[in-house]
This record gives sequence, C-alpha cells and structure tokens, in this order.
Amino acid sequence: MSASASVLSVGPASSAGEAVHRILHVFRAPVGGLFRHVCDLIRIQSAAGHEIGLVCDASTGGERAVQALDELLPHLALGIVRVPMRRNPHLSDIVVVRAVARRAAEIRATILHGHGAKGGAYARIARLPAGVPSPIRAYTPHGGSYNYKPGTLRHRLYMGVERLLSTRTDVFLFESEYVAGRHGRFVGSRPHTVRIVHNGIDEVEFAPVLHRADAYDLLYIGELREAKGIPVLLDTLVALRAEGRPTRLLMVGSGPDEDQLVERARKLGLSGAVAFEPPQPIRIALAKGRIMVVPSLAESLPYVVLEAAAAQQPLVSTNVGGIPEIFGTAATDLVRPGDPVALKNAIVRLLDEDTAEGAARARALSDSVRARFSMRRMGADVLSGYAAALLRRDKSMHEASPPAMKEPPQ
Repeated sequence: MSASASVLSVGPASSAGEAVHRILHVFRAPVGGLFRHVCDLIRIQSAAGHEIGLVCDASTGGERAVQALDELLPHLALGIVRVPMRRNPHLSDIVVVRAVARRAAEIRATILHGHGAKGGAYARIARLPAGVPSPIRAYTPHGGSYNYKPGTLRHRLYMGVERLLSTRTDVFLFESEYVAGRHGRFVGSRPHTVRIVHNGIDEVEFAPVLHRADAYDLLYIGELREAKGIPVLLDTLVALRAEGRPTRLLMVGSGPDEDQLVERARKLGLSGAVAFEPPQPIRIALAKGRIMVVPSLAESLPYVVLEAAAAQQPLVSTNVGGIPEIFGTAATDLVRPGDPVALKNAIVRLLDEDTAEGAARARALSDSVRARFSMRRMGADVLSGYAAALLRRDKSMHEASPPAMKEPPQ
C-alpha cells in the first residue's frame, strides 16, 4: 500500500441480510495490541451481519501490517482507507480528520469508533457535511494519553484535550477498570454511556505452550521503549548474573529505543546474555523463553499478558494499569514498577520454584483468564455499548422535540 491515501474495497461481508450497523473503525498504527483488538472486533461484527470499514496510518506496520490488512479484507464490506498519520500532534492531523469525515459520509456510517488517543481524536473531531446523519461516536482509549504521569505538563495537556473531546463522545468503551478510573479522576465530564469492555481472547489460545530445549531463561515481548521498563529489566539481569546465575534474556519486538537499548546492554556487559529478535507470532516467541517478564512502568490491559497467561507461561509482571485485573486473586504476586530488586526477587522465586508447583500456578491463572476474558463477551459488550448510546440519543431527541399540537375540538 502506498503512503498516500488509498481505499481497498470488497463485496458484502455478510450474507446474513441487511447490516444493522455501518461501522467505521479509526486508529493510527496497525501494530500491537490495539490492532489485534480492532481485528478481532471486525471479524466478530462482520460475522454478526454488520458492515465494517476502517481508517488507519499508511506509514507504519510495514509488510506485516499489509498482510494482516489483506487478510481482513473479506470482513470489510466498507473497505480500508490508509492515510499518513503522525504519532504526536501535527498540522497534518487536519488532513486526517477531513479524510475520516469524508469516508464516514461516503459510507453513511452509523457508528464511528475511534481507538487510542489519535484514533479517538480523529473520530470525535470529524464533522460530517450538512444533511448527512451524524454517527454515534464511540471511543476506546487503549491506555493512550491516560498513561501519562499525573501532574506533568503533558498529562495536564492531554487530559484537557480529553475533557473537550468528551463532549463529542456518545459512548466510552474502556478496556480496563483502571483507565475508566483515570478518566473519572482526571477528566470527569457530563454523564455518558460507559462500558468496561475487557480485551478478550479465543479458546484456541489456551493450549499450553511447549518450550524449546534451548529456550532462554527470561523473555520480554513488546515494544522496545524505555517506558516499558526495559532498562530496569537489564539492571535486574546484571544483578542476577552477579549472584552467579548465568541467566539469559531474549527480547522480542521493535520500537523507537531499540538502538539505545542494544547499546545499553553492551555497556552493561550483557552482549552475550541478551539477544534481540524482531516481532513474531506470540506462541512462537513464548516457546523461546521459560519465564516471561513484563517490567512495564505503565500499561492498560495488555494482550501480551493475557495471551501468555492463557498459554500457561510462567509470568513475572509489575503492578501497573489493568494488569492486576488480569491476575485477579493472584495480583499479590505482582511487583512494584521501577524496582530492580523486587523484580529480581520475583524472578528468582520462579527460577527456583518446584516444577509441579509452578505448573499448578500457571494453570490456575490460565483458568481464571478463561473465565473472565472471553472474545465473544468482548464483542457482545461493544455492540451493547453502541445500542445503549443509540437509545440514549433517540431518547434525548424525543425529549427535545416540541409536543405535537392537538386538534381543536369540533
């Protein structure tokens, strides 16, 4: 796909009759957990008889994104629009907002669903031409701007923007109780339709992963950014090796800080203990490491933790964002973010744990996730949010309409 705006169209996505909704999903990067969430929703909504389209960035994701989007085409009766989008605020955002508005008008969208800070802004700012019915505006933050540290200038700025945009939001579909709580605390706003829609995973993802004979001791999967706590993980690895443990770490992913992190590992004397590999299917990656470590400083409800827990992968994670919601009663096992000593102690516990005891712990977490994070439930809760917002709008319009004039008595 070219860097300029382009549209890919296919025929009707469903043979189940006339679609109930014409849904346009809007987001920036076709990578990571947010993209997986949108892909899952598209398949669920298409199978339910709705007509779906999407708008996303044309400059990120590379060949993996092209392949994933091509695989989605049979479910996208309303096609794909790709247009260049910047991660941070930029004058080019005006062009994107106009592209979103134009596409929503062309397909007569009934639902305009924005994902992430950028997608949510585009979907809610877009103004359709006069005479075109305004769609329901839905917003799923996926963490985004809510993850900035409270009190900082950037946090205050973005919460101010969210406060303004909330007036153009018909339904909030928060992916975690954590983000919903941050919204209530820092944004507030008038009453809206609100749903907590946890990310969901498929039944096939609960098959236990089998580790390779040459698996690394530790595994990190995710974006290579310092905000993910990777420097803390590298410091932890130094401490483990200083105790005489020849621990090895595999880092799977890509990101803006990759070169700096590779250099940091070299300066710490870890070149022979740390390996870097590009993004790959998660089950392939999980088989390459015996303990997955999530050292994040901020998160929402990460798919990578859900997927690893479902596959009975031993896990060490920080206590941030919505991760305690995934761990449930096992949340007491989580560690303080930014603390290499706490992270080391948690890793040592799993390294030294009896094999049967560790397997039982992993199975218990997998069973808990299966009971609470269903993909089917996720899809149903999103559609329920749309329906409630439509009902709320219809009721408001009815209440705002002047009463009908009565015929005078004859």
